[in-house]
Amino acid sequence: MAKKVSMDSAKALPPRKRKTIDPPVEEGLPPWMATFADMMTLLLTFFVLLLSFANMDIVKFKAAMGSVKQAMGMQKKDIQALYSPYSPTRYERKEIELTKRDKKLLDLVLGVKALVEGETARDKSSRISTDANGVMQRVDSSAMFAPGSAELTPAAKTILDRVINVLKQKNVDIIIGGHTDDQPFSSSDYPSNWELSSSRAARALRYLVEKGGIDPSRLKAAGYAGFRPLVPNDSPENRRRNNRIEIYYHAPGVENW
Repeated sequence: MAKKVSMDSAKALPPRKRKTIDPPVEEGLPPWMATFADMMTLLLTFFVLLLSFANMDIVKFKAAMGSVKQAMGMQKKDIQALYSPYSPTRYERKEIELTKRDKKLLDLVLGVKALVEGETARDKSSRISTDANGVMQRVDSSAMFAPGSAELTPAAKTILDRVINVLKQKNVDIIIGGHTDDQPFSSSDYPSNWELSSSRAARALRYLVEKGGIDPSRLKAAGYAGFRPLVPNDSPENRRRNNRIEIYYHAPGVENW
């Protein structure tokens, strides 16, 4: 009888649970922590860059962007073509400080501008504008050349004689650019607008050397065909404006030119 009770008691005991063995803990940081640290480092770098951009010299940044655009051959439209950045109030602002080089360049630019405007006061075909480095004189091609020709007209020689006078009075160099509109052109002498625009610029430069005795090292010539328009080629008047000769007076040593 005692034996039977003992067996019944054994059956009533709960089953024993098996012990589970936990996996060994890996040493060091968990894997997600490395990814999180990389993300935080990148965010820190991003905000540092934002701060550096916020403190960038805007004037130098614009100058750098202008150099990049010119080097990449990007076009820009000068709608008014008469903008003068040297308004009297611009340099009265207290936050703008000019270096000695800037002041010297400014005096040169303003002096050349006054001289060019004086030389071209009666010339309605010329338009004068300025930028930070020099003075731009734009002349309608119709005032200097016959259609489809690179031979100078009497009026062109008068205009170039005035350019010679400026070069003899001021220590500046110039670049002469020939431009056309977007109309296709071809002749026995000039197969395209490229040849025509280049020949016109070179012919004007040669006149300055031969007639004025200007040192050729002070001069450059380039042809741009119709790929640097001032205004859209959507009317006869706009095409006339785009057909032009540009004479840019700039201080010696300006790298952009």
